[in-house]
Amino acid sequence: MTLPPSPPTPVLRLGDVPALRAQVRAWRAAGEGVALVPTMGALHEGHLSLVRQAQERCRRVVVSIFVNPTQFGPNEDFSRYPRVLEADLALLAEVGADAAFLPDVATMYPPGFSTTVTVAGLTEVLCGPVRPGHFAGVATVVTKLLLQCLPDRAIFGEKDFQQLQVIRRAARDLDIPVAIDGAPTLREPDGLALSSRNRYLSEEERRAAPAMYAVLQRVADSVRGGAATAPALAEGRAALEAAGFAPVQYLSVNDAESLAPLERVEGPARVLAAAYLGRTRLIDNVAVEATATPGTSVPRRD
Repeated sequence: MTLPPSPPTPVLRLGDVPALRAQVRAWRAAGEGVALVPTMGALHEGHLSLVRQAQERCRRVVVSIFVNPTQFGPNEDFSRYPRVLEADLALLAEVGADAAFLPDVATMYPPGFSTTVTVAGLTEVLCGPVRPGHFAGVATVVTKLLLQCLPDRAIFGEKDFQQLQVIRRAARDLDIPVAIDGAPTLREPDGLALSSRNRYLSEEERRAAPAMYAVLQRVADSVRGGAATAPALAEGRAALEAAGFAPVQYLSVNDAESLAPLERVEGPARVLAAAYLGRTRLIDNVAVEATATPGTSVPRRD
């Protein structure tokens, strides 16, 4: 007789910083490495892939779930951002995460909180101008999470590539002793990047959404040989608009490290886009490597 599989072990719930630090300290005392996967919940397979990568690198994995109010603008979707905690915890149990850090707003921003972490340069392009204050909110909350947990590594998805670079710079500049790892974007079979916001899309919008990834690929193919980026970007923007994206906040080719916009690709770069499909804001990016003779990337003058 075959016995039914045992139910997954429930994830340890940690609600405050002392409990988190005590648990991490106990794992460290046992010689076990710790990885942190920061999230805002509404978990999907993309998040779970981050947990699996964290498990490959460290013995113990903590997943934080906190919908951070300071990274949402006044007209953004903070109030309707999906909150499905019990479903999230069930998924984390299935994938074998060790603990979930579940702070509330008062824990992260107690009365009198008055400190903000800002990263210059990297936040002044792409999402920065269209989401003022967003990256200060991201850098502040992630800095707090890193210092609260002090893991060996923290894992972030490359879909939010600008966010990843901002966090890397903040950790480096502030001497936070945590390795910041990027993980490849996970996609649906039709190319749409997995995102918690995809659930906002109507059936018609969902059919149109993969056009963003297709446009990014075409732009990357066009510019990888050293061709001027402007014509490819103009064609790509027109294709996004034809597919129903409006407004297109940006479609850009940028240096992979500095995020400076490029006239031509002569080193590691990214093609990045942000656009609305109906009421839903989608972002995505793809890597592009130069196939021309390596040299110094030429900044684009906007």
